[in-house]
Amino acid sequence: MKFPMKFTLMFVNLFLPYLMKVYATVNSKCHYEVWDWNTHQRKMEHKRKIIKLRSELNTNELGRIKGCTICEEDQVEIMINPQTRLKFKICKQYETQVRIILKELAFQKFPIQSIVGYRPGYTRGPFNQSGHRTQLSHHSFGVAIDINSEFNGLYDHCFKFDHNCVLIKGGEYRPTSAHLGVITKDSSAYKTFQKYGWKWGGEMQGKQKDFMHFSITGE
Repeated sequence: MKFPMKFTLMFVNLFLPYLMKVYATVNSKCHYEVWDWNTHQRKMEHKRKIIKLRSELNTNELGRIKGCTICEEDQVEIMINPQTRLKFKICKQYETQVRIILKELAFQKFPIQSIVGYRPGYTRGPFNQSGHRTQLSHHSFGVAIDINSEFNGLYDHCFKFDHNCVLIKGGEYRPTSAHLGVITKDSSAYKTFQKYGWKWGGEMQGKQKDFMHFSITGE
């Protein structure tokens, strides 16, 4: 069956730019730097740079949220304080939302002394025979943020926060402290992030509590 020339030209004019855009996206380069977490020695190892085509990304590298892959090209940098050079990267899909959250926290005078967003690393999941984790963290896709780790540590063996919890990263968590940078359910950081759909690591289910951590998925 032959189509009239005008319909053929119409199809080309309508769909060719879209197809070219898809082709260019799939075949564009993806850059990222990643490392492995050694559970035995509790340190970062095997830091390396990866460059590949987007069409070569595996399921793990693509992530669970559309548009937020491990590629540095999908991230955007946000400067919090130009004087101290305090900055971080976040998935560009959430840039506007995160800027609004930070603006509200600044208005409420919640102090941010340290912040980490996008940071690719194998820090989740089961570990292999060498003791290295085998799954990428949510920070690897720019969909998680750690705030004030100095006062809001990550704990293991912590089904509920008590003396049995073991601090494995960051500073000691003191929820009754008068320090304004501590994150609790009464803090403006918790309330503001929750208002925009972000979940707090202090409410994680299971044996870990990550009091510095906010994420889209709650993990």
